[in-house]
Amino acid sequence: MSRLRLIPLAALAAACATNPATGRRQLSLISESREIQMGREYDPQIAASMGLDPDTALQRYVHELGTRLSARSERPGLPWTFRVVDDPVVNAFALPGGFIYVTRGILAHFNSEAELAAVLGHEIGHVTARHSASQLSRQQLAQVGLALGSIVSSDVERFSGLAGAALGVLFLKHSRDDERQADDLGLRYMRRADYDAREMPDVFTMLERVSAAQPGDRAPEWLATHPNPENRRARITQQIAALPPESLGHRVNRDAYLRRIDGLVFGDNPRDGFFRGAEFLHPELRFRLRFPDGWATQNQRQAVVAVSPGKDGMVQVSLATQQSAEAAARAFFDQTGVTGGVSSRAAINGLPAVSAAFAAATESGQLRGLATFVEHGGRVFQLLALAPAARWATHAAAAERAVRSFAVLTERAALDVQPWRIAVVNADDAATLEELARRRPPPAPVSVATLALLNQMEPGARLTAGTRLKWVVGQPRP
Repeated sequence: MSRLRLIPLAALAAACATNPATGRRQLSLISESREIQMGREYDPQIAASMGLDPDTALQRYVHELGTRLSARSERPGLPWTFRVVDDPVVNAFALPGGFIYVTRGILAHFNSEAELAAVLGHEIGHVTARHSASQLSRQQLAQVGLALGSIVSSDVERFSGLAGAALGVLFLKHSRDDERQADDLGLRYMRRADYDAREMPDVFTMLERVSAAQPGDRAPEWLATHPNPENRRARITQQIAALPPESLGHRVNRDAYLRRIDGLVFGDNPRDGFFRGAEFLHPELRFRLRFPDGWATQNQRQAVVAVSPGKDGMVQVSLATQQSAEAAARAFFDQTGVTGGVSSRAAINGLPAVSAAFAAATESGQLRGLATFVEHGGRVFQLLALAPAARWATHAAAAERAVRSFAVLTERAALDVQPWRIAVVNADDAATLEELARRRPPPAPVSVATLALLNQMEPGARLTAGTRLKWVVGQPRP
């Protein structure tokens, strides 16, 4: 009996090693090779579920900058990969093994290359300190599984085809100690790459202001996974003040950075679909659909979803992989635990469709709903309406109306809609942002407060002539 108990204790002792970045003893039941394997497994899922920015020059720029920083870290041999996620939220995150992502939303809010270097350095710090690997190790010891923070339950994910629980690594919330440690390491890597460390405190102020002004309802966002240590800016400012001035770095590269993001898409890209009240319109896929009034809606990369106020009913639209509605229906009803009623082949607004009621047995109980498959534009759309069996009668009529509202989008203004973009402009004279906005109105509903956040200034601040600013340009949404 005693020998059996000594084996795991010895393994645990071996799993505690000194981290080269932090100099601290650290528990990790996950090897470096497993970290790398996890990153390589999850990286394609990030691309599929969140999307990557199509600007190859921007992707190359961020990757090259991140590579310069990571080469100066304590783990230069990792397969470091840096990507720009095509997402308007302000966020950055890292997977184990050296896979790091920044959103185009956070890029829009930086004012210099040094600020970008600060955030990339922070995320590199999470990897070199093995924060995610340590959390996963603690979860293994506690026998706690990953769970994807989602608008729907894992039972629904099984039948709806939404992202799987593997992406739960993105939602491992770092501790405040982890954040302070990543800040310290980010400062270290900035200085090693000769970036001006005095730019770092402004990043924390920007993140706090954006989070306060735009709490949002999409995950992941910066403060959802990066809890804000108290006095963060003051703490880093004190550290910088205590360092020799000649060690703080020199690179800021404000103008060069602004040139890089001139033309960057700002906000949600309507080409990927947009809401007009409860109605959803998708110009690229050329369809429209009206969700039930009062339901919470979300446009995800792989699906558009509406959830009832009580979170006990859902309507989801996604693309099926099959070539016909009949084949997609067969694949859906062939799933283990799914039983279907008699299929109907009645067209929906002139489009070929197959529809049937279904029931699905899950670990949490029985689901009931309606599965509909519609052929349109050479694709097959899967429309699922479902709820727990006891609640389906409450939501069935509204959900079925939503499904049957699926139609071809013919509205010219919606088909031609284009995204708003960042334009770098010069202030003509010593004016305030409010005065400039009256002369050069941004598209509604972009406000002066939003422009102030983008430029990290107060709305009433007076500019000097020739100041380079980020502006939002484009047409109002139809």
